[in-house]
Amino acid sequence: MHELSIAMSIVELAEEELALRSGAAIQAVHLKLGRLSGVSREALQSCFAMACSDSPLAGSRLIIEEIPVTIHCSNCVETRRLDSIQFFCCPVCGLAASDIVSGKELEVVALEILE
Repeated sequence: MHELSIAMSIVELAEEELALRSGAAIQAVHLKLGRLSGVSREALQSCFAMACSDSPLAGSRLIIEEIPVTIHCSNCVETRRLDSIQFFCCPVCGLAASDIVSGKELEVVALEILE
């Protein structure tokens, strides 16, 4: 379960920020999670709660924004959102997609800090 190591890394990152701000508390961590990241949202939520339990982040929330898979279609010259990660073809013209624009993200984008 690599979600636990990811959750622990997120907690470490947040603790580093807390070390710079004495007396502050983190209320929430905001994360972008792409559908192609290979990370289960539910497992990450659960592991985050576990990783926070004995840390200064205990009680904080992990807010996940799921990022859909988008591709660039060279035939339509447009960026298109894919409904399924099983079928990597342009949903308009059907051309096989080779250029993934988004959907691989795993990125902490913000910390809600109470000072």
